[in-house]
Amino acid sequence: AFSSAKTSPRAALVRLSETTDAAAADSSSPITPTAATSPNDIVACRIQIQGAAQGGYFRAHVKNEAGRFRKLIGTMSPPSEDPKAPAEIYVEGKRRSVEGFVRWCKKGDVGLNQRAIVLNVSYDELPTGMYDDFYVKTK
Repeated sequence: AFSSAKTSPRAALVRLSETTDAAAADSSSPITPTAATSPNDIVACRIQIQGAAQGGYFRAHVKNEAGRFRKLIGTMSPPSEDPKAPAEIYVEGKRRSVEGFVRWCKKGDVGLNQRAIVLNVSYDELPTGMYDDFYVKTK
């Protein structure tokens, strides 16, 4: 498709990169990364989970994953007497860490044949900044 007399593949690649650079310089271009999608932005997220979410084993894993491994702050709803009741996790932190934590929650397998299912994930507009660590209450 390239004729060697007029356009070489290398010249076509140079032109393509020039148009991409020009699009990146244009602030209205969808290619331009925005502050709202930066992986280092601080975001808040609520996750509703159903399944083995009321037991101490699952709660200990949530605390380790969110607080120790991902350095997130937030809380998990207190345990319910009803084992089928959904639990809610509220986390704040860097977008990259929060999204990784959501993926971990969606994995669902926490060990000891315990399963958890993510019912809903919602991102809040602004983090509250109310927490200085990740807190989980066990029974």
